[in-house]
Amino acid sequence: MSDIERAAALIRAGRLVAFPTETVYGLGANALDAEAVARIFAAKGRPSTSPVIVHVDSVEMARRLAAEWPEAAETLAERYWPGPLTLVVPKASRIPDIVTAGLPTVGLRMPAHPVALELIRTSGTPIAAPSANRFTELSPTLAEHVAEHLADFVLDGGPARVGIESTVLSLAGRAELLRPGVIPLPEIEALVGPVEVSSGVGRGAHPAPGMHLRHYRPSTPLVLLGREAPPPAGHGAWLRLGLEMPQNAAEYAASLYEKLHELDRRGLDWIAVEPPPDRPDWAGVLDRLRRAAAEKVTR
Repeated sequence: MSDIERAAALIRAGRLVAFPTETVYGLGANALDAEAVARIFAAKGRPSTSPVIVHVDSVEMARRLAAEWPEAAETLAERYWPGPLTLVVPKASRIPDIVTAGLPTVGLRMPAHPVALELIRTSGTPIAAPSANRFTELSPTLAEHVAEHLADFVLDGGPARVGIESTVLSLAGRAELLRPGVIPLPEIEALVGPVEVSSGVGRGAHPAPGMHLRHYRPSTPLVLLGREAPPPAGHGAWLRLGLEMPQNAAEYAASLYEKLHELDRRGLDWIAVEPPPDRPDWAGVLDRLRRAAAEKVTR
């Protein structure tokens, strides 16, 4: 039995499998099994107000999980799937409420990773999967980043090449960007027209994962500091554009979490990150850094 066949058997049995996608490693369970999905929430310490994304192996599977499949969804799926874009649409009744935090919508994504796609196909079911980490902590981009206690099995598919979580776009009504990723918003708007940008979340269920104020955090305090700002007291490390980190947004995203995992193992007092440009191509990276930061930007 191959590793994928073993993992698929565990998914069918209602167990948890950590598996690679092009964004980050996910902690997966059968998306149609409410008890299995509940194990994800328990393992991660994830609140019930935070929905999880459902991963599919085709546009056809996505349509079967949607009560409505807008024309914009078809356009964007044709352009970006498989890839790092999650589309939030009205959900079909077969999706358990625990997956969607009780909301009438579901986030669907077709990952661009051969291991993830083969796992979905072999298991014969859509897979609900947030990142394979404890809630609000640093996401894994390598199999070794996944804590042993989280999953019943870890599929090793090598490094996640995108490196940060998917762009999340709601098409349930007016188009709204709920979470930025590596796809610049102007690209999306060129295909489907104007897109609102979410102003955040209030009380109750969140329309998408990753919207908590504090998220994506290493254990070591992370601060955003301009290059000329004095660092905090103690022993720390810098991540500066063009020095420790790439100046290209996609390359930066691909290396960010792996670099933070590496620094987190060093017992530092702080990690100082030079803020990247506030431009559409950097929006996903800047969002993750702001949520991970221990304090506001100091120039």
